[in-house]
Amino acid sequence: MIRLPRTIQLDASDKVVFSLAADPGEWAVPGTFLFWGRSPEDMTRKESIAFRSGFLGVESFGHSTLVTVQEARPQEREDMVLTLARQLVTHLGAPSVDAARPAAEEEVALAESLCRDHPLNTLIALHRKHDAGDIREQFRTLKPRDETAFSGSHLQGHDRAFQFFEETEDHVNIFDLRGKS
Repeated sequence: MIRLPRTIQLDASDKVVFSLAADPGEWAVPGTFLFWGRSPEDMTRKESIAFRSGFLGVESFGHSTLVTVQEARPQEREDMVLTLARQLVTHLGAPSVDAARPAAEEEVALAESLCRDHPLNTLIALHRKHDAGDIREQFRTLKPRDETAFSGSHLQGHDRAFQFFEETEDHVNIFDLRGKS
């Protein structure tokens, strides 16, 4: 089995910060090619956030802040290449799937190389920056723990970034709570 990155959402922030958030569980690639030749000054706020920290979900062509290392069968990898090639035609104007296939293969190979030496369920985050006209990428990993505070199987050994609680009272005035212990 090979290892490839899948998108994961530990909280709802991706839906807020990106123009289009990738669905959890999509195969992903770094997607830096989306920003080649683009000036930081010409990007919208959400495009800048996607530039700085977004992996590209292959199915949705949306972004995800984090990916997790998962096993993939060779056929899943092949389907990923084909889907990405189709997306390059649809979204970036490649002349055909056959013409886009080598670029898609190269991007999937890069994604595979990012995951190759990491244990399953390792989280990977990325940070991009412009540096004298070049784009620099830095990848960071976070390994899963045996137990989490939330123990949700969908978190794959990682805690949530935030925890939300439902308030049982109809109305709480925080100003009335000042000075009360």
